[in-house]
Amino acid sequence: MDLAVIVIDQIVTSVASLLLISIGLAVIFGMMRVINLAHGEFIMLGGYTVVTAVNAGVNLWIGSLLLAPLIVGAFGLLIERVVIRFLYGRMIDTMLATWGLSLALVGAVTMIFGNTTSGVSTPLGSMSFGRYELSNYNFAIIGIAALTTLALFCALRFTRFGIIARATMQNPQMVGSLGVNSAHVYAVTFAIGAALSGLAGGMIAPLSGVVPAMGGQYVAKAFITVISGGSAVVAGTLSASTVLGTLDTGMTFLTTPVFGEVSLLVGAVLLVRALPQGITGRLFRGAI
Repeated sequence: MDLAVIVIDQIVTSVASLLLISIGLAVIFGMMRVINLAHGEFIMLGGYTVVTAVNAGVNLWIGSLLLAPLIVGAFGLLIERVVIRFLYGRMIDTMLATWGLSLALVGAVTMIFGNTTSGVSTPLGSMSFGRYELSNYNFAIIGIAALTTLALFCALRFTRFGIIARATMQNPQMVGSLGVNSAHVYAVTFAIGAALSGLAGGMIAPLSGVVPAMGGQYVAKAFITVISGGSAVVAGTLSASTVLGTLDTGMTFLTTPVFGEVSLLVGAVLLVRALPQGITGRLFRGAI
């Protein structure tokens, strides 16, 4: 029984972590069709924001929940205005530009912070459950992931900007004819996606630490999750995170972490093979 609780806790935490690192990419790629290969570096910037803030005496939660998304979101807005806005509809060029941005960010952060792992202490302590210890921070990860997903769903479904943003992504010419500035909608949407990536980096930093090249281990998982989920930003990312996170953690407990990672990739390949339009292309049509 004790082990079962630990396994369930790890599975739910894995699903929540995968959801957090993917939801920002889902906004940028799923809504805007921009392949952002610098997504992992946006996560990395969020992590370094938290580490820098905590070392400067700022409360960890202020750094994770406020500063990381604000700073990375502002950086994303700058990148959209300077680079991305000229490349819409040119997928290959966007890939090359964001790949170059990824390399530049890794190099810049390495020069500033060095090529060593930095980190902060995991807050909230732990609780005993039989023979095992459960980290209370896992519950924070789960709670923040749930609140973020709910907030994004409500923003897209019930707010004026959310409705305009979805309409703009589907038919920018028609929305433009109604007087909406599509360029501003694209810029804000990209900034929101970047901010969500920064939030993910801020929440992950106490668990794994941060290093300049850390983005590589997250960007692949994020793309796999978003593509497996399909076109629906929230429902797709949530469903794919649940399937792939459960598969990864379950196989890790049964075998080793290496086979867990492999099973995630194999599971994603099988999902895309069986459901070419993603999970929401077949099971949750019309979902957001």
